[in-house]
Amino acid sequence: MSRQHEAFLAALPSTLPVMAGYVPLGAAFGLLFSELGYHWVWAGAMALFVFAGSAQFLAVGLLAAHAGIVEIGVAVFLLNIRHLFYGFSMLRRYAAAGWRKPYLVFGLTDETFALLSTRNAPEDVDADDFRLWVTALNQCYWVVGCTVGAIAGSELDWNLAGLEFALTALFAVLLVEQVRAVREWFPFLLAAAAGLGAIMLAGPQNMLLAALAVTFVVLVLQGRMSWTR
Repeated sequence: MSRQHEAFLAALPSTLPVMAGYVPLGAAFGLLFSELGYHWVWAGAMALFVFAGSAQFLAVGLLAAHAGIVEIGVAVFLLNIRHLFYGFSMLRRYAAAGWRKPYLVFGLTDETFALLSTRNAPEDVDADDFRLWVTALNQCYWVVGCTVGAIAGSELDWNLAGLEFALTALFAVLLVEQVRAVREWFPFLLAAAAGLGAIMLAGPQNMLLAALAVTFVVLVLQGRMSWTR
């Protein structure tokens, strides 16, 4: 058995919960995307080259509003800038990844981060190969879901009312998994307080960046205080 085969078999069970969320969620995106009148191939292409669930759902709304490419690019960048806040924590883990590193950085979604931050490779499996397969399998699930949903949407007539809530539901499940894995309440209570404060001060449209910025600054200050003790 080759090294990559061993890493694949080790990663597959860990990604099955993500598959259970990504395939139906991707299908929801594909259905919504098909309502815009685009060919189903473009849904699969977005899943392959963009690979950002929340950004793709945002793009559906912007495309429906006939937004320009610059507007879409800026909006997607601002939405995905949150990856910087938890991407820093993966720098050491990816330091020796070599040729795998560019793809690992590209494929670091919220769900992949949740897995890689709580699951370790078996002792007889290369850690970077394990991370590579976790990332690749998660993207495969997403590509399949988006493509199948877009094909189904182009061929059948669907009632899509309320379907956009699927992304919110997935984030709620991931939050529960993170709470159970970390078992430390302060970061989550801080994030909740920052989110509520951001909604009141910055408004719903700008709350995400404001809440992330406040959370990031407080956690950095907390870390510096603990280092100086």
